[in-house]
Amino acid sequence: MKRRASRIHRFIAIRHLTSTNRRGFLSFITVIAIIGVLLGVASLIITLSILNGFESTIQRNVVSFTAHLQLVGFQSQLLGDPNRTIQKVYERYPEVATITPFVSREGMIRGNDVVEGILVKGVDPETDISAARFRLVEGTYDLAERDSGVQRAIIGKRLAEKIGVGVGDEVLLYALGGVALSLSETRVYRVSISGIFETGMAEFDGSFVYLNIRNAQRLFQVGASVSGFDILVHNLDELPRLSQEIPEHLGYPHYARTMYQQYRNLFTWIELQKKPIPILLGLIVIVATVNIVGTLLMMIMEKAKEIGALRTMGMTRKSIVRMFLWKGALIGMVGTIGGNIIAFAICWLELTYRFFPLPSGVYFMTHVPIEMLWTDFLGVSAMALAMSVVASVFPARVAASVDPIQILRFS
Repeated sequence: MKRRASRIHRFIAIRHLTSTNRRGFLSFITVIAIIGVLLGVASLIITLSILNGFESTIQRNVVSFTAHLQLVGFQSQLLGDPNRTIQKVYERYPEVATITPFVSREGMIRGNDVVEGILVKGVDPETDISAARFRLVEGTYDLAERDSGVQRAIIGKRLAEKIGVGVGDEVLLYALGGVALSLSETRVYRVSISGIFETGMAEFDGSFVYLNIRNAQRLFQVGASVSGFDILVHNLDELPRLSQEIPEHLGYPHYARTMYQQYRNLFTWIELQKKPIPILLGLIVIVATVNIVGTLLMMIMEKAKEIGALRTMGMTRKSIVRMFLWKGALIGMVGTIGGNIIAFAICWLELTYRFFPLPSGVYFMTHVPIEMLWTDFLGVSAMALAMSVVASVFPARVAASVDPIQILRFS
């Protein structure tokens, strides 16, 4: 019996929503209410997807240069016996997924009579987790050490454009050798470019040069020592604890920095972008609620005679309330489904065709990033449906309070 009554309420609600008067006004305001919900849902999902994309893209780019956790020497001191350090970290901390040594120093590069300041980073090709391996756009990943001849290097795309070189070209690297930096000890190293990487972050693409770690050790004359270790972890929530415990376990001069500490400005910027979301959500809720309330109140005025007839035929106040709640739910359902479809279509088109380029020097990426999460679609949809039902409560009570005798008397 209850199921039959529910079907009747739903049937009447659909008839009222789709029917029109002679001027077609009722269907028009119904469409406006649905469009209000649709635009609110679509805009919120797209906004959340863009913010997710910004955060994940920046985090992925930062990791490709510094990893989740970077273990270095206090005040840039060199760290000796890297193999022993790696073994101790793996044995003590199962949370660590990868640890790889690196040598990093400032230098200069010369190509086609153009000289640029750079950061040379020597990595182990077998355990490398950097952009040199995973962000190649030209050439191949070839940092293997050669017994003789010209060694190989991988540089950023922006840097290659600035000095006018490409894959296969030879360039000169200038470095200050030894621990005590001196211009009289400047060393020149000829390398051939085996690959070019691009992350979309102009600051890094225009300054990083990757070498084999042993070539970098010879270039800077640091022996078997390293500048530090790049560490990846299984769970990012463990970073604060690991950044405290690993240096304490290894002892002085080991010092740890998380990617959030090294690039605090970037991640603070992302958090700042998320703060207006509650305001945006509130405005969308207010606009959509007003649309639904206005639509149902106009429907009550337009369909007052029918409501009065239903009451005289025995429909209870409770049934009238349920009927108008169904109307609000149907408006919310149609608008939510349409908003999800539009949001998915726009996000998919941007991911596929990249319609909106960004200046990499400002936004740290070349295109608007998109990351669609099913939780965003589900959460926004649930919120929209709940809001539609809640917005229908007041009009439903107004409709239920209509006196059928007065309506039929003066209609």
